[in-house]
Amino acid sequence: MTLDVEPYRERPALVPGAAVWTRTAEGGDYRVLPDGCMDLILMDDDLIVAGPDSRAWTGTAEAGTRYAGIRFAPGAAPSFLGVPARELLNERVPLSELWSPARSRRLLDRVRSAQDPAFALDEAVARLVEVPPDRLISHVLRSIRSGMLRKGVLSLAGSVGLSERQLHRRCLNAFGYGPKMLDRVLRMNVALDRARTGVALADVAVLTGYADQAHFTRDVKALTGLPPRILLG
Repeated sequence: MTLDVEPYRERPALVPGAAVWTRTAEGGDYRVLPDGCMDLILMDDDLIVAGPDSRAWTGTAEAGTRYAGIRFAPGAAPSFLGVPARELLNERVPLSELWSPARSRRLLDRVRSAQDPAFALDEAVARLVEVPPDRLISHVLRSIRSGMLRKGVLSLAGSVGLSERQLHRRCLNAFGYGPKMLDRVLRMNVALDRARTGVALADVAVLTGYADQAHFTRDVKALTGLPPRILLG
């Protein structure tokens, strides 16, 4: 396989909202933070589906281990995979367990035999994506990202003509968790991105809608296992 030699690189995918990424492990433990997304990853000569995470995923990789993956936008992968996101919450599952052996083998053979597996994966997934985006789920995602959930789940549910229970069920199938959890995960990632630019944590908390820095710290630690200063350090 010919992958990028940099530890981690990504670019926009052919599938709208998705990203293609490659990684070369530096060796040792690693931590993957919850981001509301699902990934399809070429790893150890197999295609693995990384479900949505409600907590940090930790693992160990040997130095030089190479990966190529496509990260779907939140809510987009279930229609491609044919499996509700809630069934893959905090899981890493071979694609062959979700698709027929023949179908998953065709995709695997095409990707791992390519000179550029990341490009081949991107191209193959783009050709296989047939279901148009769910407009309701797209609206829910945009609304949560814009801060609408701070008015309450009932307000969000009403904006799409659903009850709170119906909205929760649709979110479980699309994202793997309900709207409140999705809001926590997305907000944490926005906050951490701001903190990485050098903004003080107290200011990050205010800008991102946390009650205060202590609230920000507690939520990051609950979702990732580490407080922000250590996580970013």
